[in-house]
Amino acid sequence: MRKRERENPCGVCGHYHRYEEGEVCGVCGHRFPLSTEKAFQLESAFPTEILKDFLYLGSYDNASRGELLKTLGISRILNTVPTCQNLYKNSFTYHCLPAGDKLQFDDAIQFLEQCDKDKARVLVHCMSGKNRSPAFVIAYLMRSRGWRLSHSFQWVKDRRPPVELTPVVQRQLVEFENRIFGSHDIIASMMPASDSVPSFGFKLQLSSESEQTPAFDQPSSTSIFQRLSASSLPNAFVFGAERTSEHLILESSAFKSGSEGPMDSS
Repeated sequence: MRKRERENPCGVCGHYHRYEEGEVCGVCGHRFPLSTEKAFQLESAFPTEILKDFLYLGSYDNASRGELLKTLGISRILNTVPTCQNLYKNSFTYHCLPAGDKLQFDDAIQFLEQCDKDKARVLVHCMSGKNRSPAFVIAYLMRSRGWRLSHSFQWVKDRRPPVELTPVVQRQLVEFENRIFGSHDIIASMMPASDSVPSFGFKLQLSSESEQTPAFDQPSSTSIFQRLSASSLPNAFVFGAERTSEHLILESSAFKSGSEGPMDSS
């Protein structure tokens, strides 16, 4: 199928074929699985748009699709992993960050700020687009937008769910936030850590003297399901168990007096 016959390429492989009809791609052999087949989650060929018409985040696979990047209007690429080759030096402006565990946030931000001034769309990528390159994008959002770390991370995570930052990268982002704002985000510090979302060390560390246990965990607090013990419940239901002898006498006399006379029909 010719490129001009379609306006948009396949969202998975990036090539032009009738993917919605189950047609096999003539370039890479990709096709969407039929309803009877097991569907596998495949990474999109398109990078993730973080800031509209400007900042994109992706993997080395995304960066290797030159024609697709041109379709998106991307003209500059920030390569955060030196081992990844810059494949299209004649078509894109590359900026490659130095190797090492220490992330050079200032170097990356300076390049991205220049891209913003020039109104140029830029792709930030590492090998998988899950750890190293997202860290630089988060740092840029903190510096350019004035967002705290928790807000910046959530912004990126919402748009690219596979993002998973390592503890080393998390610590460096916390240090960078301290350098920008002078203090750590106290709201984020009180966020509980979870298995699904990285904690960034946001969990507030309290000393043993100041640590307070929630009221619902204290032994003195009684659960609504424990307020009645088995011994406090009656063994059998008894009518009139709460009525006194005076009540019984009055009721008995009222019944007798009512049965002796005719019933009032009014």
